[in-house]
Amino acid sequence: MEIIIIVLLVILIILTILSLVKNINESHITERLGNLEVHMMKEMGDFKSDLGRYMNEDFTKLNEQVEKRLIMINEKVNERLDQNFEKTNKTFMNVLERLSKIDEAQKKIDNLSTDIVGLQSILTDKKTRGIYGEVHLNHILANVFGDKNDSIYRLQYTLSTGVIADSVLFAPEPLGTICIDSKFPLEHYQLMVDRKTPIEMREGYEKQFKQDMKKHIDAISSKYIISGETSNQAILFLPAEAIFAEVNAYHPDIIQYAYKKRVWITSPTTLISTLTVIQMILKNMERDKYTSIIHEELNKLGLEFARYRERWDKLAKSIETVHRDVENVSITTDKITKKFDTIHNVEIGTFENQKERKEIES
Repeated sequence: MEIIIIVLLVILIILTILSLVKNINESHITERLGNLEVHMMKEMGDFKSDLGRYMNEDFTKLNEQVEKRLIMINEKVNERLDQNFEKTNKTFMNVLERLSKIDEAQKKIDNLSTDIVGLQSILTDKKTRGIYGEVHLNHILANVFGDKNDSIYRLQYTLSTGVIADSVLFAPEPLGTICIDSKFPLEHYQLMVDRKTPIEMREGYEKQFKQDMKKHIDAISSKYIISGETSNQAILFLPAEAIFAEVNAYHPDIIQYAYKKRVWITSPTTLISTLTVIQMILKNMERDKYTSIIHEELNKLGLEFARYRERWDKLAKSIETVHRDVENVSITTDKITKKFDTIHNVEIGTFENQKERKEIES
């Protein structure tokens, strides 16, 4: 019984202790939880304040960076706009300049069209065509030999037969005086090369064109080749390159006919080449003409130089003799000078002793 009572007391004491421990733990936990809650609230407050401050700083920095970036973008955009505006302005100015050039070119084309119409109206008349060919021929001669060079060529030259040649060229022998006559067979040529004309008609115009060319060749051969006065050949000048090309390319019979008649057919280009060759021959002949004179003058100069050499040798010998005489006189002068110096440096006492010695010796 006592043991039971003791056990019960022990159990009661243990329960009491456990109850006290529990109460102590609960109060401690509550206090710790309170402290933890206060600490957490403080930490949360500090975190909120730090977070707000950091967010404000980051937002301020971000705002500054955004403003800088916007300023840079604005500057870039303005720069690009200025560049694009400048390029657009240049392009616009170039367009205006080209439009003005196009306008000028259009005016020139209009003027050229007017000139072409005027030229066509001129070339339709035989007389004006002849004047055009003569003017063209005169221009070529003036360009090659110079304006009004009567010693080489003359315009509208009258031959002994009374026939007037468009121009004559005073070429060196064996060529002699060559007559040049301008011909411009245009009507039948234009009809012959017109592709709109039927081929049968063009063949007829071709025959007429050949007859015109042969007629001109016969006239030049009979009028401008005069034995004893002119060369045995003459030149037919075609002022149109197209006609000359047509004759040489498709009508060799005309070339052969002209060759038999000793008439050379030329165009502006070939005539310039021919005249240039003649000009070079004339220059070489003029140079050769003065070669003998130059050679004679050189021979005279050689004789004069031989006389000069002979006289120079004589003068050199005379100078050499004078030089030797001068050297001899210079040596004699040095000897006399030394004797005078010796006499001047001798003492009087020495001179008297030498005098007495000479008297005693004598």
